[in-house]
Amino acid sequence: MTRPPVTIIGAGIAGLTAACALAQRGFAVTVLERAGALREVGAGLQISPNAVRVIEALGLWPRFRAISVPSQRVELRDSAGRPVAVLDLARYRPQDRFRLVHRARLVALLEQAAREAGARIELGHDVTDLPDMPLLIGADGVKSRLRPALNGAEAPFFTGQTAWRALIPAEADAAAAAQVFMGPGRHLVSYPLGQGQRNIVAVVERPDWHEEGWSIPGDPAELRAAFARFGGPVPGWLERVERVGIWGLFRHPVAAHWQDGKRALIGDAAHPTLPFMAQGAVMAIEDAWVLAACLDAGPDQETALARFQSLRQPRCQRIVEAANANARNYHLRGPTRAVAHAGLRAVSRLAPARLIERFAWLYDYDPTAV
Repeated sequence: MTRPPVTIIGAGIAGLTAACALAQRGFAVTVLERAGALREVGAGLQISPNAVRVIEALGLWPRFRAISVPSQRVELRDSAGRPVAVLDLARYRPQDRFRLVHRARLVALLEQAAREAGARIELGHDVTDLPDMPLLIGADGVKSRLRPALNGAEAPFFTGQTAWRALIPAEADAAAAAQVFMGPGRHLVSYPLGQGQRNIVAVVERPDWHEEGWSIPGDPAELRAAFARFGGPVPGWLERVERVGIWGLFRHPVAAHWQDGKRALIGDAAHPTLPFMAQGAVMAIEDAWVLAACLDAGPDQETALARFQSLRQPRCQRIVEAANANARNYHLRGPTRAVAHAGLRAVSRLAPARLIERFAWLYDYDPTAV
């Protein structure tokens, strides 16, 4: 099969992982990124073993391990800070690698690896008109220019939830855990990122509308007021917040059409997700490997792209639906909340492994087996 030159729009996690995976296979890759520099957007990421398998297959595990920290468990707590359930990853899935990392560190690693593999990355290149290329990959996120060309105009809808994201200094003895504090109509997630940083994401239900995006400045006092009734370590964390970003959470459908034989979507351009399964970046990494593997295997580009969509679309749909469900489960109110938390406490005490094995379909998936 003749290898066409590949043009990727977007140098985020999806685009850079695809550039690395394709360039390592001998494809001539050009990445077009509208930003003049690959600066930090967002903050913390949870990278589960399904994506770590790709990172290892790309030869990047030693470097990734050095910039990330292990996640040993997920702790579910109520708004007062009392334990509800523990997903003990280290005990019940010791064979797996769950990691916590700052997004900027991962992007820098992927950029370096893509360049080392031979990919060309052009910064400050805003694609306003889609170029007619032998193979064009849209890795340009929720505001993708390629997605409407394949799917027509679509209107996401506001979920009625607004989120804040912040970084604070981490405690020297910070537990290697992701902690979720669940209250009526709101929840807060926090975990250490290494290098003295702690990530905070706080979500609250409210009717006012905020623009979709990561970089809208927020007011730390407003964040503290929204979670004033939370206990445990939350008040202390929020007192240390000096800068915070805010954004509205919008729900997008998984794209019906991911490719047309010459063009393909990956990452958030194909399947934006609410941040309640910690799988947004993970799906992007999976996509990138599977796309490169399909193109490498052939037998022709049109068949390869069709296979890519058939492999990825059902899985991503399932993950997006699971994230939507978590959005509801974290924010339960009244008697429903009390019953649900009591049930989780019972399962966590009597059959703790069951809490994790419910997600075996997610974490056992190996993209590199495609």
